[in-house]
Amino acid sequence: MTYRRNIIAPLAAAIALAFAPLGAVHAADTVAAPQVSAAPAHQALLKIADQYYDAVARFDPVGATENGDNRFDNQLGLSISPAKRAVQFKAYRQFAQRLHAIARDQLDDKDRINYDILQYELNGLIAMERFPEHLLPISQMDNIPVTLANYAGGEGSQPLGTVKEYDAYLSRLAQLPVWIDQAIANMRVGIKQGITQPKALMISALPQFQKLVSATPEASIYYTPITKLPAAFSDADKQRLSAAYRKTINDKLMPALVRLSTFLEKEYLPACRTSTGLGALPDGAAWYQARVANATTTTLTPDEIHAIGLKEVARIQSQFAVLGPKLGYDGAPAGLPVWVAAQPKFFPFKTEEEVQAVFHKLNDVLDTKLPQMFTLQPKAKLDLRLEPELSRATASDHYTAPAGDGSRPGVFWSVVNDPTKYGSTGMTTLFLHEGKPGHHFHIALMQELNLPNFRKYGGNNAFTEGWALYAETLGKEMGLFDDPAQYFGHLNDEMLRAVRLVVDTGMHAKGWTREQSIQYMQDTLGYTDYAKSETERYMAWPGQALGYKVGSLKIQELRKRAETALGAKFSLPAFHAVVLDDGTVPLALLEQKVDRWIAAQQ
Repeated sequence: MTYRRNIIAPLAAAIALAFAPLGAVHAADTVAAPQVSAAPAHQALLKIADQYYDAVARFDPVGATENGDNRFDNQLGLSISPAKRAVQFKAYRQFAQRLHAIARDQLDDKDRINYDILQYELNGLIAMERFPEHLLPISQMDNIPVTLANYAGGEGSQPLGTVKEYDAYLSRLAQLPVWIDQAIANMRVGIKQGITQPKALMISALPQFQKLVSATPEASIYYTPITKLPAAFSDADKQRLSAAYRKTINDKLMPALVRLSTFLEKEYLPACRTSTGLGALPDGAAWYQARVANATTTTLTPDEIHAIGLKEVARIQSQFAVLGPKLGYDGAPAGLPVWVAAQPKFFPFKTEEEVQAVFHKLNDVLDTKLPQMFTLQPKAKLDLRLEPELSRATASDHYTAPAGDGSRPGVFWSVVNDPTKYGSTGMTTLFLHEGKPGHHFHIALMQELNLPNFRKYGGNNAFTEGWALYAETLGKEMGLFDDPAQYFGHLNDEMLRAVRLVVDTGMHAKGWTREQSIQYMQDTLGYTDYAKSETERYMAWPGQALGYKVGSLKIQELRKRAETALGAKFSLPAFHAVVLDDGTVPLALLEQKVDRWIAAQQ
């Protein structure tokens, strides 16, 4: 389960935000930086921030689309090109120099937050330059051809409702062959340098690319928009668009997709590494540590996170011991997930519609309960939809952001491959995380705050996923976990996040194999096929899954600190507003914010 946003599924170093101490800059970025006088400091900061964001969005326009910014929907970008990558990193260093020239102590509180977060992002981006992420442009979780294919139905982040939007998508299709050829070139360099994806990931990814190849343009998934042409389009536009899509797909896109599929099968897959973790690659230990910093916004080491994970697994298993008998289970606590997974009563669905009906009912119940906990809520609506068929096999339930202009709601996507195998126990906690008050209350609200674009459309994983995991815990206070089966679902999902700390660090820092991770997940969580797809997700996105638990534990720690310090003065809606009202911030900054709020209340 994940919020599908650019920062969480990095395709290039442009979106890998590694940790650097707030208030620090790299020595190389401090040369000859004249101090800006107090008067224009605010304007200078906002100018740098806007120019920085536009540079990132133009470098990775698909990422901007995913984040709800549709200004660049006609551009594909070529962020995986070594030449463009070099230009971008040079720009980051220049932005860092310009930022350092601003007198931070002459900014107000809001601008200081903007300053600190921008500095944090720039430091992290610059730190990632040494790691050749562009040599790994494709995985089963994350690649441009499948992303564009998922837009084809008009239900994804890229809108398809006007002639201009149809032309924008067509423009991207026309640029895709260049991206594909660059990706192939990069992977060939990766083969020579010993920097490839693990073979298991490409075995999982290959069917996606084979499905993208079609016998005729009309049979292509990329032709789907033409099968859904709005009636309001003029006949001339319908004819022009149909002909243009057909020609682009037939003449440019299909040959490129054949090249990619053939390359992956015949050349890349045989050359892929048999090792599992990022630590097995050249400079891999440092690469993984940078990714850990990115995901957690902390200086925690992989060993420290591994230990936290083991401690959390033990804590949750002790709760399983109490819960098991209430469900009719009297075995060892560690065996409860396996037992639940074997009970037919927890798999009651026959159709996709039955699954969706449960989520719709839960959505209605939350509308009555959340106002007692939140005075700060987004205006944007939340839609509930099924994941498109192409990506169901490898997707997890997830959330996508509303459009920045309010034209598209936030969406909770449920992934139902086989309704009879869709477990009912985890549905409440899932919706609290992916829907509301999890990702929707945070991400949609962030679109509505008066923030610079780099914050409105950006962020970090520890806050984003930490908030959503914290939001799950609120189900107990709302009485949503009075049903032992639903409380088991919550604990089991918490266990998943704890297990992630163990297996992610295990594979990438401690030499665990893919098979060890799968076995540990099966033993601890009772998963079967899911253990494989989850393990391979962590292999494809090193460190990404660590932010959930680290961020959630920090928010819970801060709430407890506030409750203890304020006693009867503590207000839960006010605490939630403090956490959310500045959008996404690194965890160190969040802690400072909450501490200031506590002091002000006292």
